[in-house]
Amino acid sequence: MLKIQTVIAYFVLGVTALGAQTPVPVIENIDFSHVKICDSFWSPRLNDLATKTIPHCIDQIENQTLRMSNFINAAAGAGEHSGLCYDDSDVYKAMEGMAYSLINNPDSVLEKKLEEWINLIAKAQWSDGYLNTYYTIAADTPRWTNMIMHEMYCGGHLFEAAVAYYNATGKRTFLDVATRFADHMMQTFGPGKRHWVPGHEEIELALVRLADVTQNAEYLDFAHWLLEERGHGYGSYGNETPWDAVYCQDDKPVKDMTDVSGHAVRAMYLFSGMADVAARTNNEGYIDALQRLWEDVAERNMYVTGGIGSSVKNEGFTKDYDLPNREAYCETCASVALIMWAARMNKLTGDVKYIDVLERTLYNAALAGVQLGGERFFYVNPLESDGSHHRQEWYGTACCPSNISRFLPSLGNYIYGLDEQNIYINLFIGNETVVDIDGVATNLSISGAYPFDGNVSITIKPEKNIYKNVKLRIPDWCKTYAVNVNGNSLSLTAKNDYLTIPLSDNGLEINLEMDMPVEVVAADPRVKENLCKRAIMRGPMVYCIEECDNPLSYDNAHIDMNQKFVISNGTGLLNKYITLKTGNNDNELTFIPYFAWDNRQSGKMKVWIDLKRE
Repeated sequence: MLKIQTVIAYFVLGVTALGAQTPVPVIENIDFSHVKICDSFWSPRLNDLATKTIPHCIDQIENQTLRMSNFINAAAGAGEHSGLCYDDSDVYKAMEGMAYSLINNPDSVLEKKLEEWINLIAKAQWSDGYLNTYYTIAADTPRWTNMIMHEMYCGGHLFEAAVAYYNATGKRTFLDVATRFADHMMQTFGPGKRHWVPGHEEIELALVRLADVTQNAEYLDFAHWLLEERGHGYGSYGNETPWDAVYCQDDKPVKDMTDVSGHAVRAMYLFSGMADVAARTNNEGYIDALQRLWEDVAERNMYVTGGIGSSVKNEGFTKDYDLPNREAYCETCASVALIMWAARMNKLTGDVKYIDVLERTLYNAALAGVQLGGERFFYVNPLESDGSHHRQEWYGTACCPSNISRFLPSLGNYIYGLDEQNIYINLFIGNETVVDIDGVATNLSISGAYPFDGNVSITIKPEKNIYKNVKLRIPDWCKTYAVNVNGNSLSLTAKNDYLTIPLSDNGLEINLEMDMPVEVVAADPRVKENLCKRAIMRGPMVYCIEECDNPLSYDNAHIDMNQKFVISNGTGLLNKYITLKTGNNDNELTFIPYFAWDNRQSGKMKVWIDLKRE
């Protein structure tokens, strides 16, 4: 049973050298390790992840790409390095997913595999704590000379994997490897030492996680110092080549940022790290900057699917409202990182708008990144395809498969939140958990057929009275709803917000009925690509058409604002999902959930459909 006291103990690291003394009172999520997901939509996907995706990643890492051979060779100090300078990070992300899977699905064979890999990694670590196989056996330049070479990025993913393994097993071997590497970094860089701007962010949020689990505030200080290094001209490739400050989010101090720029994944990891440090140091400058940046991302640079990053040239952002469909980049890693940032912003502010974006990205841009069978992946997630774009078993840069393998097992993190006054219901994923709140064992559960059905049942049963409110999220897509509490209709209303319901002495039985009509959606008129086009949504789901369902009508497909749709069950591979049909004989169209495209026959796909001309 998870124990959470009224005074949340999540941010108790004390005074930091660079920050304020008092942490921000934030919402604390119930950890996924205490949440049993039992959901008709998600349970099959999570089962595929445990039985197919993670074994697939292990096979790719060990046998197909020789990533583990790099650690063997690094330990021996001889041999060739296979792959790219940042390939260690894929191993660490897969290990994080493996550790999470152990929590959800205990498996002695998987645990033994993790121990085997950890022993190899520990042997590859230098005597001074440094750890990177590329620089050990292949680099033609000394370590710590080129800030774009992912040394700290790989280290950050090592830290996250080590924390996950420690939380799953209680074993310190991997955590000790991580702290030795972190200590090496702090002995090399910091106030009065060398400057450093990580070209690919991630280390910042990872250091905070390491600080939390070790209760060592020096790691939090170092994360804060790394953030403060940005925007002062310290970035360097280690030679005379001009540093690309915009691409690396290094063109101004982080507290002065107003507009998102550069590489999308790096930006999202940066903002997540800023949010973590802000929460623990009450850094109002960071919080103000993050709110400005959120507005720029969510209102001017995000696709209808919740995907971000429009350009292949920089794997990221260009100018506001530049959102092409066929050329959309929308990297799967960027979607995962946006979810991470959105969750942190909700925890900081209690604003429901962050969960609305989190949910949209989850059910569309992120989920599209993995095949229904769990063994093929998208790196790029366009909103239109000429039929040539398909998932692959792996990539030379395999950040997306390994990122999905660590993200999905932790899905339960995003369902509930707690603070001193409230229990937050954020996502409507079927689950059960027992939480110790203020010393009272409290049963929480959610059931229903969401996301294809808007009727959700929520039960909150404390063993004795606790003085809390329930904050029930009413999604931004929901225009009409009804709430029944303990058999009585509730007259309170909320729109795009949390509905506040006092927790009664006997607990609550809440039935939320959300109307889920099909919506014909227009883009902001400043998105020139989508003028005279419309997208189709139902609930949190974005829909698309594929050529295989619409062989005769695809090329000339059109809809109008008053289009009538028939809701039906999918067939074949999509038989568990809701599809939409519309039109007549000369323009009959079948729409499927965007996340499910490219799982059947090859062919064209598009989200935005031409508007019928009058």
